[in-house]
Amino acid sequence: MEQRVLGRTGRDVSVVGLGTWQLGADWGDVTESDAFAVLDAAVESGVTFFDTADVYGDGRSEQLIGRYLKDRPDAGVFVATKMGRRAEQLPENYTLDNFRAWNDRSRANLGTDTLDLVQLHCPPSAVIASDAVYDALDTLVDERRIAAYAVSVETCAEALAAIARPGVASVQIILNAFRLKPLEEVLPAAREAGVGIVARVPLASGLLSGKYTKDTVFAADDHRTYNRHGEAFDQGETFSGIDYETGLAAAVEFGELAPEGATPAQTALRWIVQQPGVTTVIPGARSVEQARSNGAAAGLPALPEATLAAVRDLYDRRLRASVHGRW
Repeated sequence: MEQRVLGRTGRDVSVVGLGTWQLGADWGDVTESDAFAVLDAAVESGVTFFDTADVYGDGRSEQLIGRYLKDRPDAGVFVATKMGRRAEQLPENYTLDNFRAWNDRSRANLGTDTLDLVQLHCPPSAVIASDAVYDALDTLVDERRIAAYAVSVETCAEALAAIARPGVASVQIILNAFRLKPLEEVLPAAREAGVGIVARVPLASGLLSGKYTKDTVFAADDHRTYNRHGEAFDQGETFSGIDYETGLAAAVEFGELAPEGATPAQTALRWIVQQPGVTTVIPGARSVEQARSNGAAAGLPALPEATLAAVRDLYDRRLRASVHGRW
């Protein structure tokens, strides 16, 4: 699989990674054996980038990855985790002492002395603007608790603020065929600064797979049931903030753009991979088949200009009015 340098980390990672929110919680139950099978399928497909967080299953995702990599030290996987969402979202909670405590927990979960990358997990905007926060993160690097740090953001304005910080290695942001705003300023700014871009929610919580209908029922503990209107966290994390029925209609139209031999989901991933400035995209997977299919998307031919133009037209007609001004 193609490898790209993850911004200021200087490390190569696969253009298609693996998001592991599904392996922790909030997407229905995933057994430990199924989780290990998914991790193994991803690695066998060429994936070298795992994205996790201390809050996924309250550490379960990190623990599963740590145990898996202990048995596969040759896998060559770069692990990016996140911190901050286990505490009340107040700027005053983002202190060096708390960072050390959160960091110690993640290092124990992952079974490593030095974490490859720690991302602030969609913190309040005031945190992203705080000099003291970056001083604390620099201290963690000096103490060799972490090799590098990054910021996961909700909005393009937050992304631009993080990119402007000289120590930020990468920025994680929602980017998919239903969320095009980052193409305007964020990706060009990241390229100019040498900051990596990790694209999350690449399938709009599964909408872009084309597998859902108005009759689809998600489990009660699935965020696609309980967070459709932002009841638990930012609405943009669920179906990219798009009304479900609107998203279904747009997904049908998007599916018609898939080239022969490719699924709509693979087409959506391929679209992201070829956006200038993107380092890696992190689809989740709950099955071996999904993990393998996601990995195969990296090997698809580049989508032609006509398809790229059709994606833009679809966004402008059906989605721009509801999402472009919010994030």
